[in-house]
Formats: sequence, structure tokens, C-alpha cells
Amino acid sequence: MRRSSQLELAIRAGTTQRYMSFLEQGRSRPGRAMVARLAESLGLSLRERNGLLLAAGYAPVFGESSLDAPELRAVRKALDGILEGHMPYPAVVVRPYGELVAANAALAVLTHGAAPELLEPPVNVLRLALHPDGMGRRVENLAEWGRHVIESLRNQALRSPDPRLDEFIAELEGHVPAAGAGPDHLGLPCPCGWRATTGSCASSPP
Repeated sequence: MRRSSQLELAIRAGTTQRYMSFLEQGRSRPGRAMVARLAESLGLSLRERNGLLLAAGYAPVFGESSLDAPELRAVRKALDGILEGHMPYPAVVVRPYGELVAANAALAVLTHGAAPELLEPPVNVLRLALHPDGMGRRVENLAEWGRHVIESLRNQALRSPDPRLDEFIAELEGHVPAAGAGPDHLGLPCPCGWRATTGSCASSPP
């Protein structure tokens, strides 16, 4: 339960530890309202809340649409405006775990020279950023920045356990050289030191 004790989760969900114990043992079946409260207490995303409701035998509450759906036209227009507003600097829109949804034209500056297979849809920008045949070879502080990216994904895995995410983290770890935390490490976001062909720049971590 995301490293929460039965008592902690029961308090957040407005129920008792005894009831939480019955749920874990399968001795009690939660009602729809309780499932929703548990999802809220666990900080689940809307998609995860739908999944929890389905697992409990209830219909999902939150609708989900493709970004290309007519009802999301205004959202897509807003995202396109944000991407264009970042020009001439690269900007991307990604799904969970780094899958590319959209990007502005300046992204080509960062992906120049990357292996073609890493640029085939669906592109994963985190894999592209750390892979030695992608952008990884041009990141000056790959060990430190890569560790920050991986630790961020590990935190997601703690909040939302997913075997696929665990596999992805293991894959990325294989691309990042080992690095000690060092005396100055504070666990704060680490900027990426980028080697460009005509100079260098720094970008914020994802």
C-alpha cells in the first residue's frame, strides 16, 4: 500500500484499521464510495483510479480520450501554443514514463545524430536522452543527471507500482554510469550539461 501502514491509510480514508485488515484478507468487499476514498488516499492518478474501480467490480468514473479527439481540440491547441512559444528552444509533451506526444521543431537540435531506431514512433524521450546511441553520449554529467532521472522514475514506481516501469528503470540503469552521491549531493534536481556541436547548453531534467 505504497509504504503506508494499515492505520495510516485507514485514517486518511476515514475508516478503521480493522476494516482495512478485512479488505487485505479478502474478508470484506469495499463499496464504490470506499474504493474512491482509498484511491484518493493513495494519491492515484485518474487512470489508476479507473483501474482500481474496475478491479473492484465497478464501472470507471473518469472518461479518457485520445489527444486527437474533438473534445480535446482546445487542449491540443493550447499545447501547440506552448510548444511554439518555446522556440527556438526544444520543448516536448510526453506521456507517463517518457513517451513522446508532441514536440516543436527545435527538438531536432538535440536528437541530431541519434540512432534511427531510437527515433521511430513511439519515441521515448527518456530512453533517447540516456541511451549511448541517442543523446547520452553528448551529456557531460550523464552519471549525475541520469541518476536524477532514474530516481524520479523510482519515486513514480513507489507511488504507482507497475512491472513495466520496473523493467524500464532497469533498462535505463544499464545506460547510466555509476556515480557516488558525493558530499555535495542534496537530492535536488540536477541540470543536464549538454555538449552541442557548436557549443554547450544546460537543460532542466524531466
